[in-house]
Amino acid sequence: MSIRLLKTLVAISEHKTFGAAADAVFITHAAVSQQMKTLEDTLQIAIFDRSARTPELTPLGLQLVEKAKKLIADYDNLVPSIMGDDIFNGELVLGVVPTSLLALTPKTISILRATYPNLRIRIEPNLTNSLINGLVRNTLDAAIVSQVGLLPKDVVFDPVAEEPLELITSPHNTQTDIKEILESNPYIRFNREAVVGAIIENWLLSEKIAVNEVMELQSLEAISSMVNSQLGVSIVPQSCVPSPFQIPVRRLQIDHSGLSRQIGLAYKSTNPKLRAIKEITQAMQDVVATP
Repeated sequence: MSIRLLKTLVAISEHKTFGAAADAVFITHAAVSQQMKTLEDTLQIAIFDRSARTPELTPLGLQLVEKAKKLIADYDNLVPSIMGDDIFNGELVLGVVPTSLLALTPKTISILRATYPNLRIRIEPNLTNSLINGLVRNTLDAAIVSQVGLLPKDVVFDPVAEEPLELITSPHNTQTDIKEILESNPYIRFNREAVVGAIIENWLLSEKIAVNEVMELQSLEAISSMVNSQLGVSIVPQSCVPSPFQIPVRRLQIDHSGLSRQIGLAYKSTNPKLRAIKEITQAMQDVVATP
């Protein structure tokens, strides 16, 4: 029995169907079925009740899933556990989305350096999808990213904070209606290739708001500078950690449930530096929780 079969079993438990599990672990539906048959034959127990249209876990299958989760966690932590505190020496490559560079990233690294002075952290800024590809290719150890729907095999996401999206205008703009502001002023678009940019674009389309785009940027600082100079209005994420260098702009809440992005730490569960990576998540949570 291989750890691969147990990971597929857990994927079925989490995603509810063989088809969804196949997508999650990047194999075919037929391969999932074959793996589960092999697992049942090896253990000589019925893991699934196949009398229903969609196979369901039996009581024994549910117990096996819980045991499998523990075995997988122990397996993934095998190398880190024997490395001990050496894991906090050397270099760790951290990818970050540009929106985190003004406050969340520097404050997180400051906490880590104070606790682990021998841990060197190299920063690689990029957009979320590129950073996740870096995790898959093992060129990054972890990445501060926006949450996406489906993650590649072995990549997990620890959510840290939810950032609602807000409309920003020049302090001199006194308009109050969100739609009117967006349609009557030049619009500075957040990069649509970024996850948060796609969220904003989809919301504008769903609300049938026609904007007059004059530029497209991905730096919060650059967008705020343009807005402050009365060159347009924009929609941006409200940072979970206030920047000490905030450019004066007028901020308006958008009354729309769910119009936000989740920011957190992504990494491969098989990374031998897992203990150090978990410390990054904890440091991020501490930064967000600090008034």
